[in-house]
Amino acid sequence: MNRTEYNKLIGRRFLQLVSEGNVNELCEMISPFWRMHIGFNGLETDLGPDGLRKLFESFGEIKQAWTVDDIIAEKDKVVVRATNNCLQEHFFDIPSNGRWQKFTATFIHHIRGGKIDETWRNADDLGRVLQLGAQIVPAGQI
Repeated sequence: MNRTEYNKLIGRRFLQLVSEGNVNELCEMISPFWRMHIGFNGLETDLGPDGLRKLFESFGEIKQAWTVDDIIAEKDKVVVRATNNCLQEHFFDIPSNGRWQKFTATFIHHIRGGKIDETWRNADDLGRVLQLGAQIVPAGQI
């Protein structure tokens, strides 16, 4: 198997383990210096397995299933576009009240030495909070 195909397997396996909530195996997949860029919670500063564990602890109660829609790899980067169906007790402090959420996300993994060294995440978080009942109110109307 060539490096590109192997890296695709890593990208696919990452989301499978996230779906399972298997933090221990995820920690084995990432480098000690792994960093995830997601744009909130200050997680860009948390490195390695401790940062990954902190991320999972922030989820609270969650049931989720990721489905890989597309996967593209070139050299040391893998891009995974996926859909998540989840039931999480809260998201951005908005309670789910038992509502399932469905949203898309794109992950870009930088793989070095067979381990994920860095991950960028871009997800439809706005669509997700709207599914939970959040409302957009124009400035001045609050």
